[in-house]
Amino acid sequence: MALPFLDRREELARLRRAFAAETGTFACVYGRRRTGKSRLLLEALGAQAAGGYYCSDLREAAIQRRALATVIAGQLPDFDRVEYPDWEALLRRWQADAPPGAVLALDEFPFLVATSPELPGLLQKALDSGGAKPVHLVVCGSSQRMMHGLVLAADAPLYGRAREILRLRPLGAAWLGEALGLSSARQVLDAYALWGGIPRYWELALPFADTWEAMRTLVLDPLGVLYQEPDRVLADDLRESVQANSLLSLVGQGCQRVSELAARLGKPATALSRPLHVLADLGLIVRETPWAAAERDSKRSFYRIADPFLAFWYRFVEPNRSLLEARRLEPVGETVRLGWGQHVGGVWESLCREAVTGNDVAGQVWARPARWWGPGRDRRPLELDVVATSLDGTALLVGEAKVAIRGQEQAIAARLVAKARQFPAAAGRRLVPVIFHADEGVTPVKGVEFVGADAVLSRSR
Repeated sequence: MALPFLDRREELARLRRAFAAETGTFACVYGRRRTGKSRLLLEALGAQAAGGYYCSDLREAAIQRRALATVIAGQLPDFDRVEYPDWEALLRRWQADAPPGAVLALDEFPFLVATSPELPGLLQKALDSGGAKPVHLVVCGSSQRMMHGLVLAADAPLYGRAREILRLRPLGAAWLGEALGLSSARQVLDAYALWGGIPRYWELALPFADTWEAMRTLVLDPLGVLYQEPDRVLADDLRESVQANSLLSLVGQGCQRVSELAARLGKPATALSRPLHVLADLGLIVRETPWAAAERDSKRSFYRIADPFLAFWYRFVEPNRSLLEARRLEPVGETVRLGWGQHVGGVWESLCREAVTGNDVAGQVWARPARWWGPGRDRRPLELDVVATSLDGTALLVGEAKVAIRGQEQAIAARLVAKARQFPAAAGRRLVPVIFHADEGVTPVKGVEFVGADAVLSRSR
């Protein structure tokens, strides 16, 4: 079942504007697997898709040229009646004979380059000698590392030639309710805690009655299409994924500080700087430091898995693969049920911080928030889920993110106010205590702002 085209309006507008230019243009689209890159290209091409879109693979170059020639024949009749001896001959003819405004979209471009390493240089030559004829080229790929090396790095053949460079990131949680037809904010939160913002995962989940049935069939079952998904995600960008897999596994199980990771792997902490940086660049992990702490404060920083699906997989699937391979799904399902609340709570905290950034909460617009942990003014350990400064610098938001609070509003509000008073940075600032919750029928408490799931999720776009 196909999803409707969701979001990506700005990216779509940019591509269409590039394809309508009066001179030839080059565009690059890249991002993690299954984020909707191919769908975006097809939407941008519209009626031209039949003759302008080619999805590459790992076959020999001569076979790929014949396949591409067949696609181009949708724009140029008889284009495939010729045997092209090399890529230069094919590109030269397409550039010469294509009608004005024609677009050639090469999806999974790194696959083409794997069998034809000369291709980026030939494309550079074609772009530099193309003149003013408005024919357009766009390349797309899931390997962020290879796309960076082919297009974005300063020494790349195609560097500096793209009119548009679009990195597609996961969709916001606000679109998930529309995609899966979910009626309540809590249902959206539970679904997002499993699937994250990857539209292909949403599409796979669409036929199932609920999130748990989809989880069991698609993720926990060894026959499920997403059972080995992290292996595919890592294979796109890493030549060797053992160390990355090990780091993600440890972080997913709660080992989040560099010193802990180094001890578990039996390596010096300095040896992990590069692999952790790579995983962060790929958007797979996030390095967090306490609010207002120095960015280089490595002793107080920790790592968490950024993507909800990968966080779920490394927390519940990876450590239980032996049971799952033995078709013992029920015990693992029970483990998921016992730990589900904590997993959802972590995802909810991230969504709440995202909802604060640049938005109006309690009549103020706030800078990017962060967690805070450390000794309070009474020297006792203190943790706060959300801390942010108003853009005008006059107020300090101090917040707790709780999925369920109904019946506990007074107690939770009192604890938050007490924490706020012990927060070392509170002196001399107007404090705005905020409780973020995913419950319905909550009774507000005077002096504390309550922000519900509808408001939080609506800002996740």
